[in-house]
Amino acid sequence: MGIPVFLAELREIVGHRPLWMSGVAVVPVDDEGRVLLGRRADNGRWSLVGGIIDPGEQPADAAVRECLEETGVTVRPELLVSVSVSPEIDYPNGDRAQYLELTFRCRPVAGEARVNDDESLEVGWFHPDALPELDASTRERIKLALAGNSAAHFELNEV
Repeated sequence: MGIPVFLAELREIVGHRPLWMSGVAVVPVDDEGRVLLGRRADNGRWSLVGGIIDPGEQPADAAVRECLEETGVTVRPELLVSVSVSPEIDYPNGDRAQYLELTFRCRPVAGEARVNDDESLEVGWFHPDALPELDASTRERIKLALAGNSAAHFELNEV
């Protein structure tokens, strides 16, 4: 799994120190109410499709790009579902990062779901009542995407 050129160049300067990154997660929902998920090549777990926002890239464009790159499905973003912060992630190579996560509910508009790059082992459409094993954050973001709310969810830690 390659990393974007800008990130590789940045890592040459900062090494493995923690980076604050912006990323998108995509919850494509088809006409049957199924959700498109990918099983990650790096850890074998099912998750939302997504990735890092490139410098200067609009987040919704990143959502469209990531979904097409990973699954072969073109989507149209419909709603910013949630804004959250990931826990710090320690990668096997020693890199550390934490992400501002922007999660979009999207509608598929073209393409057939398939493994479309080396980031996924498999992809598939799942009914909400038959999801594979997922972490709590992923389940919550799917729940928010399917709830039909028109406002993004965010957490506020009172000071």
